[in-house]
Amino acid sequence: MGEFVCRVADASGRVFSQVEAAGTLDEAKQQLSNRGLYVYSVEARNSLVSGMFNRSRRRQVSGSDFLILNQQFNTLIKAGLPILKSLDLLSTRATSPKLRPVVAQIRDRVREGKSLSEAVEESGVFSKVYSTAILAGEKSGNLSGVLEYYIAYQKVSTGVRKKIAATLVYPILLITVATIIVTYLVTVVIPKFALLYKDLGSELPGPTKLLISITVDYRYYLLAFVAAVMVSIFLLFMWSRSEEGGAAFDRLKFRIPIIGDTMLKFQVAQFSRTLATLLTGGTPLVSALATASDAITSKLVRNTVAESTQMVREGESLHAALGSKDVMPDLALDMIEVGESSGALAPMLTSVAEFYEDEVNLRLTAMVALIEPTILVFMGLLVAFILISLYLPIFSFSATGAH
Repeated sequence: MGEFVCRVADASGRVFSQVEAAGTLDEAKQQLSNRGLYVYSVEARNSLVSGMFNRSRRRQVSGSDFLILNQQFNTLIKAGLPILKSLDLLSTRATSPKLRPVVAQIRDRVREGKSLSEAVEESGVFSKVYSTAILAGEKSGNLSGVLEYYIAYQKVSTGVRKKIAATLVYPILLITVATIIVTYLVTVVIPKFALLYKDLGSELPGPTKLLISITVDYRYYLLAFVAAVMVSIFLLFMWSRSEEGGAAFDRLKFRIPIIGDTMLKFQVAQFSRTLATLLTGGTPLVSALATASDAITSKLVRNTVAESTQMVREGESLHAALGSKDVMPDLALDMIEVGESSGALAPMLTSVAEFYEDEVNLRLTAMVALIEPTILVFMGLLVAFILISLYLPIFSFSATGAH
């Protein structure tokens, strides 16, 4: 008898997580369904070490490796090769050596009689969005076309993330270098000067006294404060990992002027592009929403989509369901409403994604352009204050000696 972490919704549409005891994953799903609950996801309850291992295993598959694998697989299928033969070739000739054993595992399961989507999902390496897209391709008989949609989605998503990462590299580098310099001055240089001035026994200027008091006399209080801040950040991070804490933290985070709005729009862009890809591939709306919600990193947005999925299942329109939660931006809701009314929901969702991706990129560029000189000026002033404070007594001694 094992334990499974289940994400479910009740008849009122409330989405929550619970632990279910069952012999197998299918048995856990059945038990929940028998109690009238809608099942979003069921995962084995792993230990902390197992969870860390699984997360590291997922991180081994980079976006570029995954993209190339899909391009190779799609090329083989379009050339007329059977799925099993295509997997057989990729298991030995895939561009990424790390993915070859994974493909071999999927091939073996397909050979045993499982569908490609089942084998992909059971591998535990690829996202739920990917396995759902493949399932839609299998059901529609257009696996190659669905893979093309997914490859385009992967290219855009990977490109946006790389662009954001590249934009943030320089500010992070600035902060890191400045922190190292200041830490060295505070822990090594200032104590030596403080010892020198103590031996001389002369009266020190005010800035020097202040600097030595903070970094030497009250060093342990300063270290205790830094430790308390780090512990608080760690506890906040752990709290944000829970469903309730994560949703509350996201709601607070999204209210931060400019930065919060930018983070929310990035999440909406990712959700819109994922949902558009699944709908274009032939996945029904309710199933696509359930899968797209699992691909969202923000717990608040994910819960909003999950609860809206239940409302859509009961007959509510998508824009009305999303709008009732007071999380999604008004412009996105208006565009989704137009897409539903015109019967072009997938293209409209793509437009929503493109609009917000462009806005996020522009805002990030503008913020970085402002943050970089701010960091430089602040750290320059701080280092200048430290150095001037350290050398002021030397200038005073020189002036006194001259007289």
